[in-house]
Amino acid sequence: MHKGSYSDSYKKAGVDITAGYKAVELMKAHVARTMPDGKADIGGFGGLFALDAEGMREPVLVSGTDGVGTKLRVAQLVGKHDTIGIDCVAMCVNDVLCCGAKPLFFLDYIACGRIVPEKIADIVAGVAEGCVRAGCALVGGETAEHPGTMADDDYDLAGFTVGIVDKARIIDNSLMDEGDVMIALPSTGVHSNGYSLVRKVFDVERRDLSAPVAELGGMSLGEALLTPTAIYVKPMLALMKRVRCLGASHITGGGFYENMPRSIRQGLGVKIKRENLKVPPIFSLIQKEGDISEHDMFNTFNMGVGMSVIVSEEDVPAALETLREHGVDAYVIGELVKGEGVTLC
Repeated sequence: MHKGSYSDSYKKAGVDITAGYKAVELMKAHVARTMPDGKADIGGFGGLFALDAEGMREPVLVSGTDGVGTKLRVAQLVGKHDTIGIDCVAMCVNDVLCCGAKPLFFLDYIACGRIVPEKIADIVAGVAEGCVRAGCALVGGETAEHPGTMADDDYDLAGFTVGIVDKARIIDNSLMDEGDVMIALPSTGVHSNGYSLVRKVFDVERRDLSAPVAELGGMSLGEALLTPTAIYVKPMLALMKRVRCLGASHITGGGFYENMPRSIRQGLGVKIKRENLKVPPIFSLIQKEGDISEHDMFNTFNMGVGMSVIVSEEDVPAALETLREHGVDAYVIGELVKGEGVTLC
């Protein structure tokens, strides 16, 4: 706590600044894990980062920002807050990866009805874990109390990342052609999109989220829905060093039909073999309980594909080998054809 910093009037209005100071103290150990020197230099007015562009002829910075959507509501209902930050980091760093960029640093923003230091520290612990998995530094953030506009237990989380890529290595889809191959990097489940539909299908406000579910192998629905979004940074960076990535898509809201075409140049589409897809059980459960069409499932969820990568046919063996060496059970799902959009066959 800063000496002499206390406002009884502000506390009566709903903002306890001393709780904020305690939250900062509790999160310092988590932030330190993301720093090369193991020190958490937070509390200033800006986050500092020493840029290392060694080996790059024309370094280009790539930025991305996102939140976690209504997956936060599931975390609040379950009372588990230490993984939702991983999702926030993943949503941002996986996006900049699609340009070929290596994430450098991350900042978070937490808005809440009331600061509970231990809860805020749990949230930041997840953010820090996400940054460790992504190999980027958590250089700063902000926690704000919003009494009167948010319920005491409510919070929202958003983040922002900056990455770097050599201009000559930017993934811009200009080199792809008919016959190139699309590879799937498996998701860990629903990730962080489609939760408004998920919450409606499962009626999460009135359902026991801790009960084991047979279709999920005995895992509870709460556990399945809070499984953190996969972070693909390290395997993707290794892949880009070994082969030329012609295109990459982070499969988020809008599923296959919206996201995959974003990485494919005009005049080409992708034909995906439905039988090749490895769809996790959670999606079958969502489709069954919600009576949702297959088209809507693939137009809303990642359906087991967290990221797709396009490489030339000759680079497929090396690409699969590299991804598998880095713990990703990647596999071929389709190829590029003349036309447009996504075709499941």
